[in-house]
Amino acid sequence: QCVLTGEWINDLGSTMTIGAVNGDGDFSGTYHTAVTSTSNKIQPSPLHGSQHLTNQKRQPTFGFTVNWTFSDSVTVFTGQCFVDENGKEILKTMWLLRSFVDKIQDDWKAT
Repeated sequence: QCVLTGEWINDLGSTMTIGAVNGDGDFSGTYHTAVTSTSNKIQPSPLHGSQHLTNQKRQPTFGFTVNWTFSDSVTVFTGQCFVDENGKEILKTMWLLRSFVDKIQDDWKAT
């Protein structure tokens, strides 16, 4: 069974720590990105999410939001936790980042 709780590292060296998943499927933790487009100092940022518990699948779907502490942006992630043929847990996700812009005419370049 795939368990989200714990520490995860991606191919780019970013780390994520997820605390216990409660009975409703909610969880929180921190995300420390290794990459950014800002010149600000990278800092760990809070994340809050939810795991799909209704069907109690062994490889659950989930989603979470990261509110970046060092920039005016937010990223949402959605994905699924898999267990490969060797028993290794792997998270496969997609993400969408929204940056702050000053005016609606710049909306096109904010996501």
